Amino acid sequence: MKNVILFSVLSFALFSCNKKETGEKSDGNLIENNSAKVQLSGEVLIQNSDCVGCHNKDEKMVGPSYKEIASKYPTNDKNIDMLAYKIINGGSGNWGRVPMQAHVGLSKEDAKEMVKYILAQK
Repeated sequence: MKNVILFSVLSFALFSCNKKETGEKSDGNLIENNSAKVQLSGEVLIQNSDCVGCHNKDEKMVGPSYKEIASKYPTNDKNIDMLAYKIINGGSGNWGRVPMQAHVGLSKEDAKEMVKYILAQK
């Protein structure tokens, strides 16, 4: 009887420790699959956001086009950080009177990926 209990406990412990997670878990804009996290591209993040309601790749809408933004700001760490901050906190005055709404739920990493995509539209 002791051997059966001991075998059961050891089998349970071994099974629990070796269990692998499969499938995908979503945590915001990061996708976890078997413990590997993948950052979504700036283009995908933009397409799945409300940015497209005010911005367009080629033409000015409510806000400037991505090409206009890219031509105004050189791609460097300072501008990437500054523009990511503006996406998260909102802003006004740089492109006219209509303020850009804040996106406080967006992570800094995601905002930076979006900026990198925008600045590549030269």
